[in-house]
Amino acid sequence: MQFNDQKASQYISILKEELITAMGCTEPIAIAYAASYARDILGQNPDKVVVEASNNILKNVKSVTVPNTGNLRGVEAAAAAGIVAGKTDRILEVISAVTETEQQNIHQYLNTKDIRVSRLESEHVFDLIVTVYKDQSKASVRVSEYHTNVTRVTKDDKKLLQSQNCDETNSKTHIDRSVLNVKDIIEFSETVDILAVEDLIQNQIDCNSKIAETGLEEEWGANIGKVLMDTWGTDIKIRAKAKAAAGSDARMSGCELPVVIVSGSGNQGITTSVPVIEYARELDTSRDNLIRALLISNLIAIHLKSGIGTLSAYCGAVSAGVAAGAGIAWLHGGKFEEIAHTVVNGLATASGIVCDGAKPSCASKIAMSVENGLLGFFMYKNGQQFYGGDGIVKKGVENTIENIGRLGRYGMRETDNEIISMMLEDEDAKSKD
Repeated sequence: MQFNDQKASQYISILKEELITAMGCTEPIAIAYAASYARDILGQNPDKVVVEASNNILKNVKSVTVPNTGNLRGVEAAAAAGIVAGKTDRILEVISAVTETEQQNIHQYLNTKDIRVSRLESEHVFDLIVTVYKDQSKASVRVSEYHTNVTRVTKDDKKLLQSQNCDETNSKTHIDRSVLNVKDIIEFSETVDILAVEDLIQNQIDCNSKIAETGLEEEWGANIGKVLMDTWGTDIKIRAKAKAAAGSDARMSGCELPVVIVSGSGNQGITTSVPVIEYARELDTSRDNLIRALLISNLIAIHLKSGIGTLSAYCGAVSAGVAAGAGIAWLHGGKFEEIAHTVVNGLATASGIVCDGAKPSCASKIAMSVENGLLGFFMYKNGQQFYGGDGIVKKGVENTIENIGRLGRYGMRETDNEIISMMLEDEDAKSKD
């Protein structure tokens, strides 16, 4: 049966919304984007900047290097980079083209201007307001729900852009992710005209492969990718997770190469794609089949993460690693049954990994998650599986996915609060000094 044309169009639109090119960890880049946008509205570089950010944004910005800043970290560095060197029209590549002089100016700006950071109490897990001041003038930009969703722009308290309510977002303009399910994802991926998706997927292959290779060639973070290959060799099962980890090694430590993100995350984009690309090369898969396998892994990753939410205490690498396992299962000839069991087996195994912000150890979590996705597939290939009633597993892949959404979105809220409390204790102490 031919996949429904309307639903196929929705799936392609979801891919276009999700597979965005970004340079740097997306939370600090969102701050840089909002700061650059606010500077443009103000019409000049401000003397004072106030960044209000929800806890999960602060968590993800605290320990990650902001690219093109000379190894600076933190909210202040991201805001300064956006103001001094940001090209707003490049959105998540807002600081992808920074000159040496601009980099020096970023450091000078940090040392001479008043940049303040505070927690934003909000019903949105992802919520950010950057307000900039110069003399008697000010401008403000709010980004909510996801990294590019500008919901309010003001200058001198005059509203230039705002959704119907300042707490509402424009996310309704996005395709409803509830149209996704594993069965339809497979059918779409197997039947869609390659021409309709190949540019998107080829960009992902090119960008994410390059940063993975760079992660292995140079010294980045804790060099998890190198450690894996130096310790256990170059078997495909090792390479698949080592190269994905290496991409994160580079990205978390300020590598200035772009990544095609998934679910708002470069790490998830790398994890969803690089292992599938590596297996396709090992199996000497055709380009068309690689593209179809990546459609499966991308869409399953999006499907899994949409129930959990943009930011959570649930590590997104788990969803991405499981999705990579699904794409690899398809490359081995798997259909719905094999892929569904890969997903369930993987979710049953590693869904307890917590997110404690973006930083070098994300690479090791990625390696674990890819191995978990592979285990999910090879379990079923060897006649083994987890059954409904085994912990959070329910009979039927969609029912298990629903449980994971509940776990990540609601069940781990208190865990998230405690993690954030631990991570921000030092900053709170410093602010009182």
